Amino acid sequence: MTIDKMKERLGEIIIERSFKYSEDPPFTLASGKKSNYYFNCKPATLDPEGMNLIGAIVFDMLKDTDITAAGGLTLGADPIANALSVISYQKGKPIKSFIVRKDIKDHGTKSAIEGNVRSGEKVAIIDDVITTGASTITAIEQARKEGLKVELVITLIDREEGGKENILQHVDNIKSILSRTEVMNLRAKHINVRGIK
Repeated sequence: MTIDKMKERLGEIIIERSFKYSEDPPFTLASGKKSNYYFNCKPATLDPEGMNLIGAIVFDMLKDTDITAAGGLTLGADPIANALSVISYQKGKPIKSFIVRKDIKDHGTKSAIEGNVRSGEKVAIIDDVITTGASTITAIEQARKEGLKVELVITLIDREEGGKENILQHVDNIKSILSRTEVMNLRAKHINVRGIK
């Protein structure tokens, strides 16, 4: 299956399991804003087929880089980073996963980062959905405090609400698997072809 076909199939899974829409904006986002639509990516990123697709797509984005690890703010980034890690090992170029804690432990190592990563490693920061980019920026800042070199950001869905521009003030390169526009276009296609609402 080509990467484009993988993205299309992943989009279908997201529409079926992770996308909610209403004419009246009932959804409150993490930013506090109200919205007509909402992405809860966990049913897609924790799905066996979804994880395989995501892992393969993200690996394709990173396979020609010297990035050795990928992760982001728990919980949204975790399934994506773990899927990448498994697929990358199977492809013969392992990329480790790591977790950025929301709250730093007050005991033990008191580290904000969990995983087998060391200062100086080149990493990608992962997120499932970006709206304002605040959680992604937090992950970038925490990773840098631990000495990791953040080379780029990869997000599953860009809601196209300014988050990408905010993140670009902290990192030079950001890639999205799907944009809100692409998901909405795919949804419209499904409604027309299959009568899905």
